[in-house]
Amino acid sequence: MIDTHKIYNALKANFSAEQAEALTNIISETILDFDRLVTKQELGELKEAIKELSEAQRRTEERLNALAEAQRRTEERVNELAEAQRRTEERLNELAEAQRRTEERLDKLAHEMTEMRREFYAEIKDIRQQLGGLSMAVGYGIEDRIMPYFYDLAEKDYGITLKSLDRRNYIYPDGRYDEVNIYAEGVKGDRVCLIIAECKAQPGKKDVDRFSDMLSRLRAATGLEVYPILIGYVFSPEVEMYVQTQYPEIRLMKTFEFELSYDARKKRRA
Repeated sequence: MIDTHKIYNALKANFSAEQAEALTNIISETILDFDRLVTKQELGELKEAIKELSEAQRRTEERLNALAEAQRRTEERVNELAEAQRRTEERLNELAEAQRRTEERLDKLAHEMTEMRREFYAEIKDIRQQLGGLSMAVGYGIEDRIMPYFYDLAEKDYGITLKSLDRRNYIYPDGRYDEVNIYAEGVKGDRVCLIIAECKAQPGKKDVDRFSDMLSRLRAATGLEVYPILIGYVFSPEVEMYVQTQYPEIRLMKTFEFELSYDARKKRRA
């Protein structure tokens, strides 16, 4: 508030009462006008500040809207990634399930293969046993057919008079034994000799090797001279060459040679 009384008293000291009053009125009006002027400037400044604040608010809102849009796009992308992750997990689960079924089928197949292999080996073993029995039967058949001719063969080809002719298991001191298809013992001059024969339908190289090993054991055990004969229905060229080069002391004979070359009645005439 303007203190007009104070202004008037100050002016009255130098001016008349009328002049002091007039000057007081003029000064009061001037002060009021100045106050009003300041208020308008401040109001203008306030309006300008409000305008600037409004502009700043607008820009802030625009940035907030931009951020909100970016956030929305980010959320959409996150949702897309989440959906892709979900589909990936579903695919992985499908693959895991397919892998599990595959492993089950492989386990089943492996089990079936094991069973088939077991059955196969059992069948092979059975076949081998049957073939072994057949081979023995064929071998025994050969022995039975040709044994009667050995008396004549021993005398004609080796100058040996047979004293015994047998199918024998020769037992060694250590308890082991060899099954000898034809064990023929006789005398040549004043010496005891052996004719040892092995009978096979179609001898192979391994049969030749086994026969040679058995001959070595018999020679060592008996101390006698041994004349070996390997007898078969047929010999492959490889086996014939093998015997000629590796075991030339072994004589190869085919079954039909006995009936053609020797007399089965020789024993009965003796």
